[in-house]
Amino acid sequence: MRHLRTWSVVLGLLALAGLAVGATSGASAHRVEIHIHYSHFDPSAMTVQRGDAVTFVLINDDPIDHEWLIGDSAFHERHRHGTEAHHGARPNEMSIPAMSSVETTLTFAQAGTLQYICHLPGHEAYGMVGTLTIR
Repeated sequence: MRHLRTWSVVLGLLALAGLAVGATSGASAHRVEIHIHYSHFDPSAMTVQRGDAVTFVLINDDPIDHEWLIGDSAFHERHRHGTEAHHGARPNEMSIPAMSSVETTLTFAQAGTLQYICHLPGHEAYGMVGTLTIR
């Protein structure tokens, strides 16, 4: 029961950010690899279709930890000043240990533009920013 309450909270928060996670029946599924190397995302810009389930494969080729947080500007402003040391409980907030990979699947309910950013100290200023366009 606790697990169901946790997911209910997660889904509610994601809906506020214009994201939705759920069953993928009827939606196209896509896998996208994002490599992290020299503290940069590659690709740093991509486009997906609204309503498609997208599995992001986040591959950290660096010898240091990173994170991949995707959301709108208000979401990122909260994370710039946040205190979470590790992410992974929410599918749009992932920590990627050095020399490893993680996967997460998201379905974007609304067209628009979101950013994915690493908010570890100094990483955003160094250029760990990407843009996702949803059509």
